[in-house]
Amino acid sequence: MICDMIKSLREDAGFSQSELAKKLDVTRSSVNAWEMGLSTPTTHYIVELAKLFHISTDYLLGLEKERTVILDDYTKTEIELIYGLLKYFDEQKNLK
Repeated sequence: MICDMIKSLREDAGFSQSELAKKLDVTRSSVNAWEMGLSTPTTHYIVELAKLFHISTDYLLGLEKERTVILDDYTKTEIELIYGLLKYFDEQKNLK
């Protein structure tokens, strides 16, 4: 459900409800209502959430099961650093 996805993404990013609300220019109570399933974000905010968390709207809506990170807004150097980190994490996982 989108309510669980929003909460999980927010917590994974280390944002409080207030911090997420500020980034989206909404109230904290709006974020709380989304996470509690009392309301659903409008299409505009679904797109903004996807951009903020660098994911597809389909993943946010639960239509895709795998998280895909969208790197379109990053420079070539930043993308290389991200891939370097992923490689490092994969290697560490294989050591366990």
